[in-house]
Amino acid sequence: MSDPFVTLAVASGATFALAVLSAVAGFGGGVLLLPVFTALFGLRVAVPILTLTQLSSNGSRVWLNRRDVHWPLVGWFALGAVPFAAGGGLLLAHAPLGPLKRLLGAFLIAMVLWRRRDPKPRRDPKPQRDPKPRRSPARVFAAVGASSGLGSALLGSVGPLTAPFFLAYGLTRAAYIGTEAAAALVLHLSKIAGYGAGALLTREVLLYGAALTPAALLGAWAGRKLVGRISDKVFVTLVESGLLVAGALFLAGL
Repeated sequence: MSDPFVTLAVASGATFALAVLSAVAGFGGGVLLLPVFTALFGLRVAVPILTLTQLSSNGSRVWLNRRDVHWPLVGWFALGAVPFAAGGGLLLAHAPLGPLKRLLGAFLIAMVLWRRRDPKPRRDPKPQRDPKPRRSPARVFAAVGASSGLGSALLGSVGPLTAPFFLAYGLTRAAYIGTEAAAALVLHLSKIAGYGAGALLTREVLLYGAALTPAALLGAWAGRKLVGRISDKVFVTLVESGLLVAGALFLAGL
């Protein structure tokens, strides 16, 4: 689109709608926004713009769900995500994105099929009295952070990559949404550092990122109002459906 106002209007509408989806399901908005932004701006510009948009969206979700965030998980996630996301930001200009997208698509669909073998989230019967059982599986999130940090820096968003791990850990609703958003926030801040070092944060990127922030914040607020009205079963089904859609989009090369 040559008209910047039309472009901004379309991008704002898509940002709001998919921020609502992210607030309800805990992910999905970034993955589905990437094809829209790529069509509007081109991939090399779309990825940094998407990161700035997600920064505000995830930040608002962390604040809205701050009482339920599992910070130890976020810490383990950050251990892997920070260096790999920053490094991936520097590699964006030269990375072969097509094969990586298809690999991620296959992985997402495989994860849904794996979860269907035991669809009930794992729950800790004593989450407050005995935190020790959480420590060992929590270490897995360092590897999750590393892989998603690199993939997100190159593709703009791989939120669905982390979703199965947070679900398998036993997080649902506000705990899942807030914890996943906090982990994503750390990841996006690291990516921005890499993009800045790689000279990808141009004037156009910064202007569009700032202009789309209100739509992202409003969508996060609207989604927060909806999330308490659905059951855990419907919630998990919604998340897994989003995983399948995201996987199909990646396999299609979108």
